[in-house]
Amino acid sequence: MTKRTAAKYKIDRRMGENIWGRPKSPVNRREYGPGQHGQRRKGKLSDFGLQLRAKQKLKGYYGDLTEKQFKRIYTEAARVKGDTGENLIGLLERRLDAVVYRAKFVPTIFAARQFVNHGHVKVNGKRVNIPSYRVKEGDVVEVRDRSKQLVSVLEAIQLPERDVPEYIEADHSKMTATFVRTPGLGDVPYPVMMEPNLVIEYYAQN
Repeated sequence: MTKRTAAKYKIDRRMGENIWGRPKSPVNRREYGPGQHGQRRKGKLSDFGLQLRAKQKLKGYYGDLTEKQFKRIYTEAARVKGDTGENLIGLLERRLDAVVYRAKFVPTIFAARQFVNHGHVKVNGKRVNIPSYRVKEGDVVEVRDRSKQLVSVLEAIQLPERDVPEYIEADHSKMTATFVRTPGLGDVPYPVMMEPNLVIEYYAQN
């Protein structure tokens, strides 16, 4: 088992939810938490606990971002006009690794980060190897020619467990995806409930 896969499953177990909707998630078999005390009855979480959990879940979903990365995105979301929670989701979905994942070029968000890092992706015809690169509306993301026949890419396209959302137009015959518009919370196909409002409360109070 790779370190990334272990990390992914550890996040699911810690949250007690299958946050990516993957059929192999250990939560599908064991709903209790990890570790020797995982089967104890869970106490009711405090308001702080709920806020922290919401932050960890959203941060984990996008490839277990570092606290520094995530707080920087929150700060920017708070600075922009409009609903901070919606802005936060929009900024997270505009990350290049998130777009690659949404377009179904790769099976997981962790694979998306690695895929971009290794130089398999172009944006508007130019190679970009920074997962946090922010895609703009109308940008075209494509898999480089030499990477289009990778087994992992071909398998990801066939995955039945998720669909490409409406705010991305993907053409799997050409391996391209156009970022049509910045989504709101209701547009993003999260397998579990995300609560950006609690994340905002967390940062407002801490």
